[in-house]
Amino acid sequence: MKRIVVIGGGTGTFTVLQALRDTPCELTAIVSTADDGGSTGILRDELGVLPPGDLRQALVALAEDSSVLRELLGYRFTSGSLKGHSFGNLFISALEKVTGRFDTAVLEAGKILAIRGRVLPVTTDHMHLRAQTTDGDVIMGEHAIEEHIWAEQASLKRFWLEPHCKLHPLAAQAVKQADLIVIAPGSIFTSLVPNFLVEGMRDAVKKSRAKVVQVVNIMTEKGQGGDFAVQDFVELIEQYLGEGQVDYVLYNSKKPSEELLKRYKQERERKVVHVDPKRKARLSYRMIGANLINGAGKSTQRSTVGDALASERTLIRHDSKRLSRALMAILYFKEAEQYLK
Repeated sequence: MKRIVVIGGGTGTFTVLQALRDTPCELTAIVSTADDGGSTGILRDELGVLPPGDLRQALVALAEDSSVLRELLGYRFTSGSLKGHSFGNLFISALEKVTGRFDTAVLEAGKILAIRGRVLPVTTDHMHLRAQTTDGDVIMGEHAIEEHIWAEQASLKRFWLEPHCKLHPLAAQAVKQADLIVIAPGSIFTSLVPNFLVEGMRDAVKKSRAKVVQVVNIMTEKGQGGDFAVQDFVELIEQYLGEGQVDYVLYNSKKPSEELLKRYKQERERKVVHVDPKRKARLSYRMIGANLINGAGKSTQRSTVGDALASERTLIRHDSKRLSRALMAILYFKEAEQYLK
């Protein structure tokens, strides 16, 4: 059986896992633990637990297709002392207290939810993200970095973790044994980059014989790669993963409806532009463009994940079936482009 590892965090990883859940492959999700805002941040500060939010979303994506279960894990209390907390976050944090270890709690949650695959934290060390702006200021914490980004202040120059964090042993093993490594779409600075700052990730990917494919965002995100072209997303990841580590880049080639593009424009977001042909000739990876949009960009279905990242605002999304087909083509076929035509 082929082994697939998905690396990321947030809604983009949720979508990729949904796409791969029913494939005949052994699936492992490696998820960032840099989150320190909202319900996750409160639990992290008050209970000393590791952040459960992004891992909760990954568990939901791989769980049996039950709308009640998804609503339950994504349910957020709106009043009382639990106001703002997600039931799923409380569930995982309680499991951590019962089992004594965060990674054990996540694995036990997977058993309870009968997920198809496995979800692992990228590290069980307490990960704290740091960023330096072009003005030289240092921003501490993922939530503060996101606020800085949304305020559209000085651009971010580099990222690191304090203290240094080591890759979880099971995550390292999964990466080294994988046949396909998928870098999920998502918030490039706060959901994706932190995974590649963890000590051991770069070395594990380098030692793996897997094909490495990066799924690029369909739309830009305010403050996070707002002027990026497809290859800019890859160059940023390879800045921390290592040059030449990405083998394939999967991007959406279908234009969303003008109505939805106008709505995104109001939020200063736009469709990620294609590659400059002159620049493309120098790339070390293969570019694969395909129609990956849910309903050709007309879907307004609300996600039940329960976080702002998966709210009604996110109208243009990757289609699970199309994404699954594209990733399976890359995994099984040498000329995936021909299969997707």
